[in-house]
Amino acid sequence: MDKWLRNTNVVRVVALVIGILLWVVVHMEETNISGSSPIREREETINNVSITTKYDNTHYYLSTLEPANVQVLIKGKESAVKKVTASNTYQIQLDLTQVGKGDHQLMLTPVGFPTDVDVTIVPRTVHVVIEELQMKEVPIVINVKGTPSEGLKAGQPIIKPAKVYITAPTSQLDRIENVRGEVSVDKAQSAVTKQVRLQAYDKEGKELTQNINLNPSVVDVEVPITSPFQTIPLQLKISGEPPKGYAVAMVTQTPDKVTVYGTQDVVDRLEFYQGPQLSLQDLTETKDFTQDIPLRNKVTQVDPAKVTVHVEIVPSVTRAIENVPITIIGGNENYVTKVVQPETGNLNITVEGAPAIIDQLKVQDIQAILDVSNLPPGKHELKVTMNLPTYVKLAVPQEVKASVEISEKTKAP
Repeated sequence: MDKWLRNTNVVRVVALVIGILLWVVVHMEETNISGSSPIREREETINNVSITTKYDNTHYYLSTLEPANVQVLIKGKESAVKKVTASNTYQIQLDLTQVGKGDHQLMLTPVGFPTDVDVTIVPRTVHVVIEELQMKEVPIVINVKGTPSEGLKAGQPIIKPAKVYITAPTSQLDRIENVRGEVSVDKAQSAVTKQVRLQAYDKEGKELTQNINLNPSVVDVEVPITSPFQTIPLQLKISGEPPKGYAVAMVTQTPDKVTVYGTQDVVDRLEFYQGPQLSLQDLTETKDFTQDIPLRNKVTQVDPAKVTVHVEIVPSVTRAIENVPITIIGGNENYVTKVVQPETGNLNITVEGAPAIIDQLKVQDIQAILDVSNLPPGKHELKVTMNLPTYVKLAVPQEVKASVEISEKTKAP
């Protein structure tokens, strides 16, 4: 080995070989470095990039955003540009957190891009209109569809909860007329209970769906299914009267109206409902009565089923009423009918009743009637029918009579 190293020619050959190898290695590294090109720049265009908005959507509504998409130009090192286009972490952001309601022209902000790329947004500004969200209470309308089973009728829907609140932009809120839902009662035989989804409508009946929040959006609805019914006055039948020295001052009833149920033809022909009969015979003190209301004339149900009657009894007073005119009914047009007894054609009577009623009594409140229907000419003594106000009676129970004379009319010569 030492011989080789001492040989000048051998050393020269070895040095030449080593030099060639170093040149090759250096040349290959330069080739590799130029192939990776880390210092090369690149431009890229990204179209239709949507704008990400940031604002308080509990109090405001973004009604206008123009344009909604923009073009993004990025420039930088090729590796950085490739990293942007290969990921979705970047955003074009519109920060409205410090902007109130109104019409604005605002700058866009690039977010999430590497720091070593230049970002250009086209256009850089956008036009926005921000509206304030408001709330109002709106009535609920439940449309009842279909027909129940024969002989039955759908009642007024019961809605729980009864109130609905709508939150919407100011421009939209004024358009809302009501909130509606729908329940079908077709062929129903009993009450229909259903959860109903609500929807807002404008004054023209058009459904409004966008940018509207209903609270609640679903309500519980019950539609009663009953027989046809109507509410009419309750009429009591009063019979008898207190003994002498006592009078009825007042009779009040609770209720004074009832709801009656039955077939449609039965309900339609009722103007009032005849309740129970109440006897005041020999009553000498104020008293309350509670009685069942009977079912009559094919009525299937009466609501309420009982009536309470308050009868106020007071000591009676008497009063003389003079010159009560006698009224003749049933006269023949070919005859003249004249009262001959009493000669004046008027009666003097004494009445009895409660002080408050008797004090207000007038002659015009009393009728004395003579019925001469089908009587022949001549003199006749007849019973006078006395029509007295309620709870007023004759002081002395008796038959009041009067005499009439019927004669032919004198014919003209």
